[in-house]
Amino acid sequence: MNRKLKKYGLLFLSFVIILCVYRSLANTAENEYSNRIVDASRFKHHKSQFREEDEVKSSPFTDLEDANRRISELESKISELSSLVKQLSASIPKKYPDVTFLNYKSRKRILITGGAGFVGSHLVDVLMMQGHEVIVADNFYTGRKRNVEHWLGHENFELIHHDIVNPLFIEVDEIYHLASPASPPHYMLNPVKTIKVNTLGTINVLGLAKRVGARVLIASTSEVYGDPTEHPQSETYNGNVNPIGPRACYDEGKRVSETLSYAYAKQEKVEVRVARIFNTYGPRMHLNDGRVVSNFIMQALQNESITIYGNGKQTRSFQYVSDLVEGLVSLMASNYSQPVNLGNPTERTIEEFAEIILQLIGSKSKYRSMPAVEDDPQRRKPDITRAKTFLNWEPRVPLQVGLEKTIEYFRKELQRVTHSERNIFVPEKT
Repeated sequence: MNRKLKKYGLLFLSFVIILCVYRSLANTAENEYSNRIVDASRFKHHKSQFREEDEVKSSPFTDLEDANRRISELESKISELSSLVKQLSASIPKKYPDVTFLNYKSRKRILITGGAGFVGSHLVDVLMMQGHEVIVADNFYTGRKRNVEHWLGHENFELIHHDIVNPLFIEVDEIYHLASPASPPHYMLNPVKTIKVNTLGTINVLGLAKRVGARVLIASTSEVYGDPTEHPQSETYNGNVNPIGPRACYDEGKRVSETLSYAYAKQEKVEVRVARIFNTYGPRMHLNDGRVVSNFIMQALQNESITIYGNGKQTRSFQYVSDLVEGLVSLMASNYSQPVNLGNPTERTIEEFAEIILQLIGSKSKYRSMPAVEDDPQRRKPDITRAKTFLNWEPRVPLQVGLEKTIEYFRKELQRVTHSERNIFVPEKT
């Protein structure tokens, strides 16, 4: 009995000891776990502090190398945004002058050689506004892309950088051959090229017309009359031209151009029209054109001396460019195939013309006399009986109205100081 009591007593005592040890171990583990949580929290806090200190130490204001890197990244992003803006701008439809719609039966494909030049660009405007498809071929010797930039991208317009001295292979219904420098300084600068464009260029145009069955209008000139002994000059007058003078490259080049045209008409049955163009002025003339209108306007606007060559008594007849273009279009559409004078029969002396420009501008410029130019025609006045009879055409724009538009264009040109400032003469729908 005593043995059993001792045995149970030992067992109970062992159980109590084991329970006490277990509780002790559990409390120790719990304390260690709590301490670890506190230590981890403290570690995170210190780590956050260290990170903030590192960021402060490595900020763009204290680290020049890192600042440069970030600036480069910003510049790269700005460049990407600029490129995106340009792409978006290009995708926005361009606003063009409102053109007439023509169906495929009425719409013509028309080639204009020299179409980026002074007269050519105004002809482009009229034909585009009428609703035709216009192709301009120009080598930009005197023409300028900005003369036709308001049509770039239009579905009816195409610009080809091409020298008509070389053959051109396209399909067209009509051809206006206007390619040639027309002012004395320009054609005298390269007389051989001037002769080539009026001979080889004309041959290429006529050959193209023969191949595709197109009608051709040749832009000739009043210079074929030379220094005339007949006044006014009619189309039957054969002229008084010096074949070896300083103006011969242009005068004789145009005379050969006319001869070639009628040779093709007779031999190859090509439909030709020949316009003999007299002095013309208007917006888009070159500032350094070297002709009377541009010289006088530029000099008067800048209060420089008005340069008059010779005695100033020589005469000219000036027509506004819109009148000329109307005559060209009428001649192309007509059934008349002989040469036709297109000019203003109102004759004025160079001195009178200079005085008109000075009054319109309000300039205080004085006159300066210079020696007469060799082979300079003394009198120039067209007989436009043929144009009136067969084309029902005559100039309509008064001299003062045309000069005011031209002066305004030249004034804006002189005021330009950056390339982004545009001076575009946009056509009006008539």
